[in-house]
Amino acid sequence: MEKINDILTSQAYPGRGIIMGLTPDGNNAVIAYFIMGRSDNSRNRIFVEDGVNLRTQAFDESKVSDPSLIIYRPVRVDGYRIIVTNGVQTDGIAKLMDRKHLTFEQALQFIEFEPDPPIYTPRISAIMDLVQFNYRLSIAKTAGGNPDSCSRFVYSYSSPIAGKGHFIHTYGNDDKNLPSFCGEPVTLEIETDYIDELTNNIWTSLNADNKVSLFTRFIDLDSGKFESRVVNKYE
Repeated sequence: MEKINDILTSQAYPGRGIIMGLTPDGNNAVIAYFIMGRSDNSRNRIFVEDGVNLRTQAFDESKVSDPSLIIYRPVRVDGYRIIVTNGVQTDGIAKLMDRKHLTFEQALQFIEFEPDPPIYTPRISAIMDLVQFNYRLSIAKTAGGNPDSCSRFVYSYSSPIAGKGHFIHTYGNDDKNLPSFCGEPVTLEIETDYIDELTNNIWTSLNADNKVSLFTRFIDLDSGKFESRVVNKYE
């Protein structure tokens, strides 16, 4: 297993990332989502809690050049399910599962990478089931860099192990062309039972110039009660 600070400090720009797992004591489900940015438009964001959900918001409305790929709901709670994504597909997946009675995997067939050539940022999505307690991480990206075709991968984790989590992010490395994340989600060690310690560990490990916002949530698997943290660089 990789340590969170080791994997995050090894790359200056992993882009946007989702972590899901279980605390070492086995009591709390763990969710984390962060965003980074290199352009002024991407960096001009903050996370805002919206009830049990989370949304992005422009930090300075006057500087927004294109809201289509930066303003969305990253976290949405639908009953016993929590959906986490890096774009507008959060609501799309929820609606397809609710209204069309599709599975998570079926809903992902309508999801493609972002229309931001030449990078074509992957869309990463995840869902956690708090009743059976399992989670799935997914990525939709170009087929080997060819935007004429979309490749979709889903990784399912049932009966998660205490002290263990999985991490998927948008970019494989911080080269100029930002190649897509490749391979299975990284297996991480969840080293603490305390949300503030985990939040601080992730935030301080992200590149200081590129990090923008971080959201973390611990959910008690017995009671369903949760606590969340939001950290914004520009607030």
